[in-house]
Amino acid sequence: MLNKQMIKFLENVQSSSKGQVQLFEQEREYILKHNLAEASVLAEEKEKRFKDAYIERCNKESEEMIAEESPAFFEHPIAYFKEHAGEFIYVESKWFELIGADAVSFELDDVFGTYSVLLGLKLQKKFDASIREFLHAELAKKQDSFELMFSSQDGLWDLNFALNDVTGFSENMILEDAFNLIYSFLFRLAEYAEKTA
Repeated sequence: MLNKQMIKFLENVQSSSKGQVQLFEQEREYILKHNLAEASVLAEEKEKRFKDAYIERCNKESEEMIAEESPAFFEHPIAYFKEHAGEFIYVESKWFELIGADAVSFELDDVFGTYSVLLGLKLQKKFDASIREFLHAELAKKQDSFELMFSSQDGLWDLNFALNDVTGFSENMILEDAFNLIYSFLFRLAEYAEKTA
C-alpha cells in the first residue's frame, strides 16, 4: 500500500516539477530503500511539512467548529489544550493521505490527562495482526495506550492512541513537532504493515 502510494506521489510530483523532487527525509529514505527513484532526482525538502494543512479548532462536546486556523496555529505549545480542555483540532493534509491516514484529530484526554490522537486508517482488514503488533511494540509503556477497531461500514480502522507513549514525545513540544511525530509514527506503521502482511 505505502509502496503504491509513494510511486503515485512521485509520478505526480515529477510531472509537475522540472527538476529535482523535493522530499522530506523519511520519504526520501523509503524511496531509496525500495529503489523507486534515483538519488540524483531527490532533494531535501526545506519547507515545513504541514504548511498547507487544513486546520479546524472544534468544541469537544458539540464537535462544532470554533474557528478555521492557519498553519501558524502549529506554533502553539501542546499545553494549549490544558488551558482549552474543551477543544480539539482536526487536521487534513496531503501527507496524511500519502500514508493512508484520514484526517487526524488531536486533544487532551479528560480522563487520563494524555494527548490523544484519533484518526481513520485506510488499511485493509487483513492488516489487523500487523497493526496490533506494531502498536503493542511501539506503545509499550502502557497496556491501554491505544484503541483500534475496524469499521466495515467505511472500511477504515478507527485508531486512537496516546501521543505521550510515542518515543520522542515531550510535554514541551509545539503542535508542529507533535504533528511531525504523529506523521513519523504513522509512516512507520504503514511501512511495518506493508512489510509484514
